[in-house]
Amino acid sequence: MRDSFRKLERELVRCRRCQRLVAWRERAASEAPRSLQGAEYWSRPVPGFGDERARILVLGLAPGAHGANRTGRPFTGDASGSLVYGALHRAGSASRAVSKARDDGLVLADARITNAARCAPPGNRPTAEELANCFPYLVRELALLRETRVILCLGGIAWAAALALARAWGAELPRPKPRFAHGAELDLGASFPLVLASYHPSRQNTNTGRLTRAMFDALVRRAVARSVSGSSPPRVRTVPHHSVLDSR
Repeated sequence: MRDSFRKLERELVRCRRCQRLVAWRERAASEAPRSLQGAEYWSRPVPGFGDERARILVLGLAPGAHGANRTGRPFTGDASGSLVYGALHRAGSASRAVSKARDDGLVLADARITNAARCAPPGNRPTAEELANCFPYLVRELALLRETRVILCLGGIAWAAALALARAWGAELPRPKPRFAHGAELDLGASFPLVLASYHPSRQNTNTGRLTRAMFDALVRRAVARSVSGSSPPRVRTVPHHSVLDSR
């Protein structure tokens, strides 16, 4: 049967492969901070969100326990999302600067947001095995995103996942392996989207000034510019046979 975003989402939200993450995502509601006590939690794997013909794919780490794990939408309901959606709004890719809930009417144009891990992990640190379990969903999502020209990686784990995707598509990576750094750019030619890197928009980075609004806005604008001027990706992307996150 031909794959689709609807089919992918239906299968994803039923996933219970990682028992540690299943327990943690379901436990989060019972340990909600005082301001969220009584709130209804999604507590399932979080699907990607946005334009199905997006030229830009924003790739994050994982849902926050009391953010996306609660709301069911990436970068929604916590502080990280204000920077992400605010920058997309200022770049003309989001209908509003704040993402509150799955049904708030927010629309992304030419952009989509997803995560390397789809369930909230303890300490925001998924294991290698958990990332490998999620990797096939990411492969399928990129295969469906036939217009994507730029992958904007938020953090080192997202950068590693993007490199694994490139290998899965048969792209030859430079040696030594490209290292993560804010502003890093990897152009593998027309066979794979351009890969850009940003520090993750976590409070740890934004509160310390390691990542500022100006820095992130500049990188999002750069992604938009590259998505318009870059070489076109393959018109048809079939799902590669590689289904495990290769950490080499």
